[in-house]
Amino acid sequence: MLKEGEDVPLTFAQDLSSKTAAEGDPVAFSLAEDLKVGNVVVAKAGIHAFGEVTNAKKAGMMGKPGDLSVRLDYLKVGDTKIHLRGTKGKEGNSATTSTVALTVLFGPIGLIKHGHDIDIKQGTALKAYVSDDVALPPAP
Repeated sequence: MLKEGEDVPLTFAQDLSSKTAAEGDPVAFSLAEDLKVGNVVVAKAGIHAFGEVTNAKKAGMMGKPGDLSVRLDYLKVGDTKIHLRGTKGKEGNSATTSTVALTVLFGPIGLIKHGHDIDIKQGTALKAYVSDDVALPPAP
């Protein structure tokens, strides 16, 4: 029995950017290491987990940072879906202070400076948690 609250180490299986992502886009993850109950492996590393983008905003003018939030849905083990909880939200570096300095030094041209978009690279680690107790057979 895989208990609610158990750690599920995942990695992003794709690159993701606030510049190109849209709300509702699917996001793929991979199980980073074997999932065990006691000493018994119930899910092999590399199986897929799924989620979706819940918020994506490009970096804006005046140094406004990008914003990207992802919701985890489930890990697929054979025909069983293990529902996951946990989110990863990230905000880009704000360039507000440098924008203000540029505006003072160069007038309105300084307003063209952008904040930073969020870029999450494939392989970036993410920790999720089992949402509900689920019975799983040992992995083949």
